[in-house]
Amino acid sequence: MNNNAFKLLSARRFLPLFLTQFLGAFNDNIFKNALVILITYKIASSSNIKEEFLVTLAAGVFILPFFLFSATAGQLSDKYPKTGLIRLVKFFEIVFMGLAVAGFHLNSITLLMVTLFLMGLHSTFFGPLKYAILPEHLAETELIGANSLIEAGTFIAILLGTILGGLLILSHAGTIIVSLLILAVALSGWIGSFFIPPTLPMAPQLKVNFNFVSETWRLIKNTQQHAGIFLAILGISWFWLLGYIFLTQFPNLTKNVLGANSEIFTLFLTLFTVGIAVGSLACNRLLKDEVTTKYVPVSILAMTFFMMDLYHACNHIPVNTSGQLIGLGHFILTLNSWRIMLDMFLISVSGGLFVVPLYAFIQVKSPPEERARIIACNNIINSFFMVLSAGITMILLAIKLTIPQVFL
Repeated sequence: MNNNAFKLLSARRFLPLFLTQFLGAFNDNIFKNALVILITYKIASSSNIKEEFLVTLAAGVFILPFFLFSATAGQLSDKYPKTGLIRLVKFFEIVFMGLAVAGFHLNSITLLMVTLFLMGLHSTFFGPLKYAILPEHLAETELIGANSLIEAGTFIAILLGTILGGLLILSHAGTIIVSLLILAVALSGWIGSFFIPPTLPMAPQLKVNFNFVSETWRLIKNTQQHAGIFLAILGISWFWLLGYIFLTQFPNLTKNVLGANSEIFTLFLTLFTVGIAVGSLACNRLLKDEVTTKYVPVSILAMTFFMMDLYHACNHIPVNTSGQLIGLGHFILTLNSWRIMLDMFLISVSGGLFVVPLYAFIQVKSPPEERARIIACNNIINSFFMVLSAGITMILLAIKLTIPQVFL
């Protein structure tokens, strides 16, 4: 990545927004993974509810607000100054984390699920704001670099939050530590939002339609009129469909295909996340600040090649006859294991190169007075594709396909 993008990290018109969104993604994943681990190891066993049901419910509860409220979020982001809305959204994050603390203290699965829904609501309203505000503060030549940093930062925050949430919640006094951490991170994000430079409303005359059903349908129909933008949205949604399949099936691949323990799952998650970050950051150097999608088809072909190779590599794993799950030390001793790791890394690098130009393309090509609503439409379709990916995976597994075959 060239120096222009790195310079953004010292600019007030970008750094406070970057830190605010990084802390938000970090907090989301600390809380989500702490909740999933708590369900798996503690709450489910004491509530006579199957852990698989609760974990699946948790995933659905977090995504649901994107379907219900993205249209409203996009309208409000276009009608009102985005900086003020960001501060309001980040304030409510502190309130929601207070509910999470109460849920942890009371060991209440109901209250924790409500909080998870509210955090999904927080992300629903913050998404259009963070992407639509970038073109208001940055020049077009800076957007590829800015989106590269946003995507890299988001995936690194997801990785760190996921690992930290899982580790801390099971430690001594884990719920207290996690409670203090999520409150501190939420407070830091709210403080950071006050350093984001002010903006003007893009469509102050807009009348907000709070009927989310009719507005969602109208929003999708209107976005379809911008053919190139809608194709970019479908591309981004395809990326999330693919990524969701990989991330949700890593545990099954690790345990049931490779016969490995959680160390290998963490390794795969790290490789995938760092690869996305590397691909995102490399995008700016490759495109030289130009907002173009010319390399998107090449990155798709690269992803296809490495996914095919991953399938073949997984089929050449020796059968684990020891009856015990292998650890990291044993896993890295074979050449084929390195092939699997390299494939995963390069799939995600290609994914970063694929998705960053599409986000920048949407920001540049969208009419300023509609930009937040178009990004909200992107969030709706992204969410639909993630739900679709879960359905596709369930069907493929139901017809007895293996995890490598699902990836293929």
